[in-house]
Amino acid sequence: MANRFDATAGTATAVVDQQRAGAEAAPRLAADRRFFGHPRGLATLFFTELWERFSYYGMRAILILFMTTSAAQGGLGFDVSRAGAIYGTYVSLVYLLSLPGGWLADRFLGQRRAVLYGGIIIMLGHVCLALPSLTTFFLGLGLIVVGTGLLKPNVSAMVGQLYAPDDTRRDAAFSIFYMGINLGAFIAPLIVGWVAQSEAFRGTVAGLGLTPSSAWHFGFGLAALGMLVGIVQYLQGWKHLGDAGLHPNVPDDPARRAADRRTLRLGAGATIVVALLLGALHSSGVMPLTPEGVANALGAVLLVTTVVVLAYLVGVAPASGAERRGLLIVTLLVLASVVFWSVFEQAGSTLNLFAERDTRTELLGFDFPASWLQSVNAMFLILLAPVFAWIWIRLGRRDPSSPAKFSLGLVFVGLGFVLLVPPARDAMAGEKASPLWLVGTYLCHTIGELLLSPVGLSAMTKLAPARLIGFVMGVWFLSISVGNYVGGRVAGLYESFSLPTLFGVVGGVAVGAGLLMALMVKPAARIAGSTD
Repeated sequence: MANRFDATAGTATAVVDQQRAGAEAAPRLAADRRFFGHPRGLATLFFTELWERFSYYGMRAILILFMTTSAAQGGLGFDVSRAGAIYGTYVSLVYLLSLPGGWLADRFLGQRRAVLYGGIIIMLGHVCLALPSLTTFFLGLGLIVVGTGLLKPNVSAMVGQLYAPDDTRRDAAFSIFYMGINLGAFIAPLIVGWVAQSEAFRGTVAGLGLTPSSAWHFGFGLAALGMLVGIVQYLQGWKHLGDAGLHPNVPDDPARRAADRRTLRLGAGATIVVALLLGALHSSGVMPLTPEGVANALGAVLLVTTVVVLAYLVGVAPASGAERRGLLIVTLLVLASVVFWSVFEQAGSTLNLFAERDTRTELLGFDFPASWLQSVNAMFLILLAPVFAWIWIRLGRRDPSSPAKFSLGLVFVGLGFVLLVPPARDAMAGEKASPLWLVGTYLCHTIGELLLSPVGLSAMTKLAPARLIGFVMGVWFLSISVGNYVGGRVAGLYESFSLPTLFGVVGGVAVGAGLLMALMVKPAARIAGSTD
């Protein structure tokens, strides 16, 4: 799951912000130690992120299950191919829109207001999902994408602004903040999944005179309630944030300010024109919009964008040979990142379907909703993150290089799928798998994540020239977006191939990529050494 350290979505902007705006942080909050020795404002951001992650991962835990459940049982009745296309488009755009969301906050809104507006839009999106209509379903997904693009990168950026550059509490603050991320991601599937899928709650719904299958929409509504709680406590804690994120970083140069305004007008105008054009084409029947068509168009855009960006990164952007060598390693890591997330992000799609259809949702005599297994990754992250931090410190100079850790990360995420091949064979023979197989898979995926995600962020900041760090962080976001998209489309093949074949191929691709990356470790080390 993308709850990860959310070392990706949140921290990337936070790292950039620390280098760019963090130096401007005044020691105004240095004496504030009301929240476990940290400024009280950290508690506000901690719980804002916790409830945002609660709403996001609660909804995500049931999303593909709701889409593929028959209409008679309260779902949308989509086939897996269509559901995979929608899911891949959705999770890809969540990360992709973090780029304009961060830019809007930087130049016009300020992080403080961007987080507030994003939270409100997210809540409205979940409210739309709670309504039993196909139109409100797609509108809800769109609102959540836009709202998350505003909130996710900017709430983390504000954490860094609570501290002066030399404040030794900064790293610990992000560790506490990450705990909020993973706590929200851990509890959300348990609560939302129970509301949406448990027979006990469906009985309660029936007792109210409602259709039991409407429990799905109560689950989506609970996600909206979680975001509402986050917004309320954010507003209550507003006064504790000092001036963190209060004002946008407006350029001093009038020409740059004018250019930013032109860019905003152009982007808004282009978005409106494209939306109107597509609406007109759809309404007239000339080019009906389908989820598959939209997903295919997004895939083409992502492919072209990735090729152009990487070509610019290694062929145009470098100003010296040293910069080019460093950016070559960045390119290698970004490509590995795409493969990793395309496998890892199938937790909410392929693996969720396997849990629902082919896994015994019972352990030690206790029955539970399939969506509960979505909490396992967050649980392992909470338990293992301190262990990995300790390991890297203990290794000291023997600490493996970033490409070496990426190689291991790819191998572990691939092994998670390989592990499911035997129970998948049994499932084809009619025997449902033990949930412990998926627990083992999520353990492998968590280890892989801890080897790659935070390491990747650190590598981006080290290898990117100072003048390109924002751009390189954007490329990192792009790799996650592409990986999410590919993972969603692969999930659409769930019914097109036998499960052992699908799991074996996905796992084999990741392990193969990891071994290929291992062959690049020494050449990358020589390149890195020549950049010093």
